[in-house]
Amino acid sequence: QVQLVESGGGLVQPGGSLRLSCAASGINFRIYTAGWYRQTPGNQREMVAILTSDGTTDYVESVKGRFFISRHNAKNTMYLQMNSLKPEDTAVYYCHVRRPITRVQNIDYWGQGTQVTVSS
Repeated sequence: QVQLVESGGGLVQPGGSLRLSCAASGINFRIYTAGWYRQTPGNQREMVAILTSDGTTDYVESVKGRFFISRHNAKNTMYLQMNSLKPEDTAVYYCHVRRPITRVQNIDYWGQGTQVTVSS
């Protein structure tokens, strides 16, 4: 059974930093593409950062240079370091892993989400 458990969210002032963690069980981050998404009320979930099995990263334009995705293979944990936070970064952040089943089918796993609020 696959479980993704996020932690590290909270309330932070503009300009501050937070580090989100996602601990996985039942699936290995190192061999799949994984990432962080976020969602605000009334909006679709958007990709924030992804990390492929070969270490390639990609970020949504609005967080480039401020957010950094990484993983610790031995701990099977993925991180999102968020710096210079802005009020518009306020959202529920979700951990995600995609496991390919066939060339055209995938299984998507999601964590339960962690709230990040940026406010003075």
